[in-house]
Amino acid sequence: MNILMVNGPNLKLLGTREPTIYGAETLERIICRVVAYGAEKGVLVSAFQSDVEGELVAAIGAARGVYDGIVINPGAYTHTSVALRDAISACGVPTV
Repeated sequence: MNILMVNGPNLKLLGTREPTIYGAETLERIICRVVAYGAEKGVLVSAFQSDVEGELVAAIGAARGVYDGIVINPGAYTHTSVALRDAISACGVPTV
């Protein structure tokens, strides 16, 4: 099984951006933990992060036929991106 982990704007600043709110753990460390956990379960996890909405849309669109699922934290686009919502709907890959 192959899973794509998609991370949106400002998440690369985790660990340094307002650690009292967002914590001290970096996105790199979170990705390492998720990849390791996936490997324990026989799941290949690939991660992608961008601050650019179009790059996130392109990554989701390219997931069709490659990944069995997508896990997304759209960051600042959570409540505002119709483009991400449409990409998720159109790609046909189960997404959480």
